[in-house]
Amino acid sequence: MTTTGSTTSDPGGAPAGGADGSRPTRRGPYAKSAERRLAIVEAAFEVFSTKGYVGGSLRDVADVVGMSQTSLLHYFPSKSALLLAVLERRDTVSDRSAEPPDRGDLIGTVLGQARHNETVPGLIALYAVLAGEAVTTGNPGSDYVRERFERLRDEYGDALRALEARGRLRPGVDPDRAASGLVALWDGIQVQWLLDPDRIDVVQQLQDYLELVIVPE
Repeated sequence: MTTTGSTTSDPGGAPAGGADGSRPTRRGPYAKSAERRLAIVEAAFEVFSTKGYVGGSLRDVADVVGMSQTSLLHYFPSKSALLLAVLERRDTVSDRSAEPPDRGDLIGTVLGQARHNETVPGLIALYAVLAGEAVTTGNPGSDYVRERFERLRDEYGDALRALEARGRLRPGVDPDRAASGLVALWDGIQVQWLLDPDRIDVVQQLQDYLELVIVPE
């Protein structure tokens, strides 16, 4: 416990404050624990994206980090807890996916996100694997994937309705079905791209679809 007015030191005896009186970067046990948790999550990210949640084990993750499985369980008490941390990490890395589409430029928003996705293929592979496994009974990622699909359908449906109100949706196009179709196309074409990136153009496929349902300005 530090008393008011006292000067704390690190284990080596150096003063806690810098020469300019600024507070130092915290490098105590809390910082080390946070670093180790992040290392575990990134290792799990790698394991789950290549082996899936079902096929990847805590032992696999521990081996990547270079620690025992017992030590890993100190940070994440279960495999499902680790998966949820990986999904949170995914959202942090791909924070653009959390932004609602620009209702004034839905095509530009979608194509911009698709181009961004191509810079993080590991992220797309992880999502593709986990989304496929989400349909299995008791999978801890099911709620995440289901809620993500629901959110995307709602957001794209709202954006398409806004375009419809401005006379920019082609006759006969239902905004909700078109939104569901967009999500389905996007996920499916990204899987094809992961398997054959030289032949599959995700951005062009999405642009072709959107131009079928949206009237150009």
